[in-house]
Amino acid sequence: MPRFLVERSFPEGLQIPVTADGAATCLNVVGHNAEFGVTWVHSYVTEDKRKTFCIYDGPSPEAVRRAADANGLPVDRVTLVRVLDPYFYR
Repeated sequence: MPRFLVERSFPEGLQIPVTADGAATCLNVVGHNAEFGVTWVHSYVTEDKRKTFCIYDGPSPEAVRRAADANGLPVDRVTLVRVLDPYFYR
């Protein structure tokens, strides 16, 4: 399955509380993603919470964008990526 880096901007900052409500929000995203064959692997969030870099597996950039739209999430850029493991060369 192809892997993508999804860059997002949140001008007011990403607000997901570390509570049961926040967990429910994340599970809701996961559920919508599944409808498009997309899996949210993990995300990196900047300190000010205005930018995220999310790793997704999915069939295509279009599927990733459709899933984001279904979740009401912004998408600045979707980039096909591959893992480069620095320990591979030992």
